[in-house]
Amino acid sequence: MAFRMGLGGGNASSGMGVAEHSVSTFKELQRKKVYRYVIFKIDEKTKEVVVEKTGGPAESYDDFTASLPENDCRYAVFDFDFVTSENCQKSKIFFIAWSPSVARIRPKMLYATSKDRFRRELQGIHYEIQATDPTEMELEVLQERAN
Repeated sequence: MAFRMGLGGGNASSGMGVAEHSVSTFKELQRKKVYRYVIFKIDEKTKEVVVEKTGGPAESYDDFTASLPENDCRYAVFDFDFVTSENCQKSKIFFIAWSPSVARIRPKMLYATSKDRFRRELQGIHYEIQATDPTEMELEVLQERAN
């Protein structure tokens, strides 16, 4: 069962529904640390946001960024572990809206209009990054935001 938005189903103006599996996978990353990251895509056939790929706890940030398509949009969450200036181990969850400048207009519009609806389903996000270029989501960007 999926959550639906609007009376007319999931067209670009109302945003997409969210597959329950997407929310439960996020909760596994958040609470159980089963995943380092989750990449989501919009399935236009089912009109909902679905899980495309997950990365295990041992995977790196480079593994994550390499999993994003170069020329298409995605949503992603990344569980970022770091050490504070007080030498405390911490973890923050980043929501990344990946919309590369070379992507076609239709996916850009679809992802832009569906983002807020999807983002609200994921309770416990600490930071959000909108990236159109890999440099906008380099590891240093996450480190700056988290500290």
